[in-house]
Amino acid sequence: NQFELWYQPKYTAGDHSLTGFEALLRWHHPERGMLLPAEFLSALEDTGLIIPVGKWVIQQACLQLHQWKLQGNTEWTLAVNLSPAQFEQHDIIDVVCNALAQYQLSPACLTLELTESTALKNLKRSIEILNAFSALGITVSIDDFGTGYSCLSYLKQLAVDKLKIDQSFIRDMVEDSEDAAIVKAVIQLGHTLDLKVIAEGVEKEDQLALLRTYGVDEIQGYLISRPLTAQDFVACYENQK
Repeated sequence: NQFELWYQPKYTAGDHSLTGFEALLRWHHPERGMLLPAEFLSALEDTGLIIPVGKWVIQQACLQLHQWKLQGNTEWTLAVNLSPAQFEQHDIIDVVCNALAQYQLSPACLTLELTESTALKNLKRSIEILNAFSALGITVSIDDFGTGYSCLSYLKQLAVDKLKIDQSFIRDMVEDSEDAAIVKAVIQLGHTLDLKVIAEGVEKEDQLALLRTYGVDEIQGYLISRPLTAQDFVACYENQK
């Protein structure tokens, strides 16, 4: 009962309209305070606790979507990260479907994010699982794109809808022409494959300006909003109306 989800909003790059959120896990440690995933994820993975905690995250995310829906925010979507161990679970499709059914949610409101390395670990199984998610109407996004195997041939084999450019490329793209070229190429590649492209880790106005020039679809980062609790975001959102 010490875990909680925080939410970082995602906006369109053009008019800054809200498109959805990414759910981010936090550990409210009784002695050390609020801990970020980097401080405990490896322990969850090493002990196998990532499976029950990951299941809790999916259920909690669907509960939050249900609560937002009751508040009238029916268009909000939520992205959840799947760990490699979760993705390899034989019942991962049932886990997701049961959570959606429990809270009477449309599959379209949920996005599942997985890394390149997770998707490519067992390509045949990945194709089967992602085809199943796609058939259900669940959005799939490749997270941290550009940091994994980057074997581009896999993209046309997987039923994915979005690419998220890793923040390591966004961080120095204004000063580093090579990073800028990579970002531009990923956006063009994504659009060629009819995929939406998200830039994460956007923290500066000049980064946003360059991303707009390149035609990125959505942005996420501290420039727009830090991760917030659900209550804090709703309060801020209502004040901005």
